[in-house]
Amino acid sequence: MYDVIIRKGFIIDGTGAPPLKKDVGVADGVIVKVGDLSGEGAEEVVDADGLFVAPGFIDIHNHSDSSIFTVPTADNYVTQGVTTIVVGNCGYSPAPITDNNREFLEYSEREFIKEVGGIPWRSFSEYLDRLELLEKSLNVVVLVGHGTLRSAVLGVGEVKPSEKHLDEMKGLLAEAMDAGAFGMSSGLIYVPGMFSDTRELIELAKVVSRYGGIYATHIRNEGVGLLDAVIEAIQVGLASGVSLELSHVKAAGPPAWGSVAKVLNLIEEYVGRGYDFSADAYPYTASSTGLDALLPAWVREGGAEKMIERLRNPDSLNELRGFLARYGIPEEGHADWDKIRISYSESHPEVLGKSIDEVSRMWDIDPVSTIARLLVEDKGLTGVVIHTMSENDVIKAVSHPLVAIGSDGSVMKLGEGVPHPRNYGTFPRVIAKYVRESKVLNLPEAIRKMTSLPARKLGLHDRGLLRPGFKADIVVFNYYTIRDRATYENPHVYSTGIEYLVVNGRLVIREGKHTGAKPGKLLRRT
Repeated sequence: MYDVIIRKGFIIDGTGAPPLKKDVGVADGVIVKVGDLSGEGAEEVVDADGLFVAPGFIDIHNHSDSSIFTVPTADNYVTQGVTTIVVGNCGYSPAPITDNNREFLEYSEREFIKEVGGIPWRSFSEYLDRLELLEKSLNVVVLVGHGTLRSAVLGVGEVKPSEKHLDEMKGLLAEAMDAGAFGMSSGLIYVPGMFSDTRELIELAKVVSRYGGIYATHIRNEGVGLLDAVIEAIQVGLASGVSLELSHVKAAGPPAWGSVAKVLNLIEEYVGRGYDFSADAYPYTASSTGLDALLPAWVREGGAEKMIERLRNPDSLNELRGFLARYGIPEEGHADWDKIRISYSESHPEVLGKSIDEVSRMWDIDPVSTIARLLVEDKGLTGVVIHTMSENDVIKAVSHPLVAIGSDGSVMKLGEGVPHPRNYGTFPRVIAKYVRESKVLNLPEAIRKMTSLPARKLGLHDRGLLRPGFKADIVVFNYYTIRDRATYENPHVYSTGIEYLVVNGRLVIREGKHTGAKPGKLLRRT
């Protein structure tokens, strides 16, 4: 007797092979058989006639480090067909916590603390233990953030580590890897990762390499300095031997458009030499980040309180105006305020969805004063969506065989703010827009980029394929109705077309509806 049999579906196994009509039998959380199960019984039988059956989607770039605790049903991801998320990206993880970074992390986790009353961990191991105990609807893989490691030893200032400091960072990194982290991430446009040099990154990546983990990097520049930043990441990979992942590969700003092909050519060249280099991307022409990330380093140095102090100072504000007028937004080399829209503002909900230009006219002040007011009154936590990429570059990225799909989003409550639609639509959008409509990908290849490609990169050797003996993470979808419905104007809309979702052998989505089941697991690197 099987627990679940999925009958008569078109099986896309995750390898890139064409679909075949077969049944899938699941017992004890594992795929037992893929073939003809017409004479077999099960506690639950899923009629997949006319539907496609694939491995559950793996989101290799996610930011639900703490929001998974407040929304453990992860509705906006399971309705996309996602069964595993990878958190701890862009240099940030909510552990380890020391006296040096406690205030910094508590500030970053302010919304989480409001909900739960405090951060209930200090070490990375304690954080993983909490994730393991949490009942959740999908699986979680965790990276440790380089910025968090750096702040745990050096704080958030512009400080060069001594050898002793570097050894302390290596020790914390080794503890995280021993606890089950799958690798380290960096966010080199954010405080404090932006203050690191290449040698520091190489020395830490050597520790990750010894454990067989990955180094996922939000590189130092995604705009006019894109190629130099990619070359730095490659240097880290070459010198350390680590498995390199370029996070959300893109070319930000018109001066950089067309550069994505050059980045992908570089990756191809080193893969051809035997290096384990790859990337991920999301299928949108807009990015999303904190408004503070658009400011030069000297404004942000020292953390949010120091930044707010500078933004309140008329002399500093005048200096910032001069800098932005001359150089534009760091990385992008321009200051198109109409392309930057407010996605989150606790102090000014009336500006949500509006551009910096629109808010400036509404408040009758210049754009730099608008930015300063928002960041000061939001205490540094204003969020933005930035329309910054070309569709041709997005197509290059999402269709490349070495690029996995990652949302760069997070689990969230329905209706909070005006976030990027990628939080609700990334994976269905790839199928609807780039397979069904524009045909720049075929369906088996799109599925491979969401399943076996990220699984192989992470070392998840029992997930990402529909094979006997693999864990039963399975998505059943209607090819003709799968679609992202979330838009920039109306982002809080679940995707359609995911008919069934199985996580570790249990149905989380049945006939398009969440069952309430929470069979997800914390996955530890072994």
